[in-house]
Amino acid sequence: MYYKFLIMRKFVLTIIMLFVFLPSVMSQSVTFKNESLNYKIIYHWGLIWKHAGSATLTLKNDGDKAHARLACRSRSWVDKMFKVRDTLSCSFYNKDLRPIIYKKDAHEGKGIVHDVVSYTYNGNKVTADCRHARKGRPVWNGSFEADGPAYDMLSIFYYIRQLDYSKMKPGDKRSVVVFSGHRKEILTVKYVGVEEIELRDDKTIYNTHHIKFSFTQEDKKKSSDDMDTWISVSATKIPLMLKGKLPIGEVRCYYEK
Repeated sequence: MYYKFLIMRKFVLTIIMLFVFLPSVMSQSVTFKNESLNYKIIYHWGLIWKHAGSATLTLKNDGDKAHARLACRSRSWVDKMFKVRDTLSCSFYNKDLRPIIYKKDAHEGKGIVHDVVSYTYNGNKVTADCRHARKGRPVWNGSFEADGPAYDMLSIFYYIRQLDYSKMKPGDKRSVVVFSGHRKEILTVKYVGVEEIELRDDKTIYNTHHIKFSFTQEDKKKSSDDMDTWISVSATKIPLMLKGKLPIGEVRCYYEK
């Protein structure tokens, strides 16, 4: 039971790492206004559909920069087994979406984690200075480097919404570096194609781009199961649904208007 809800918690967080930078795809001009996006996390097994958690993602512009914040929390029935209260935040430049700083404050079960990633740039090279603190353990400080674009688990959400998926073909794959606090991971995406979906509480039919993605470490070892997501074909390019398997059943994340 604990393992099941540990995976569920990871799916709540992956609402902000749904996509990857696709270097061969031309980007479109998307102006991000101040916004608030809400998601409902559902546990599904057979005839069981149970509300397990929620996530809210907000964006505020501040001159040439923007500040994003994600708040995730589990429902009371999940809290009895594994309580989740996570907050992620980041700042990035509006002009090119390069991240400046990323922070994560996580209260998961009895554990408390604080992550900070600060970025510096030298030409095409990105350096991420990281600090990872977990209650009861020594603080870890280190740095990672990457050539070309690199993101964290929050800033990548905004970059991907500028990309032109209409130029992709089913089966296309791309990868990009993501810094996740104390790890450097590779996020890989496979484009499936255009599909129609119907959200659970909203009976409207949406045209979407269906994408599969996975995370691996530098040694090629997978750090999560493959996941599926559907992003709106509209100009807003809002991720509408995320789905991932559990040992028993599955978790789905639905966008709420």
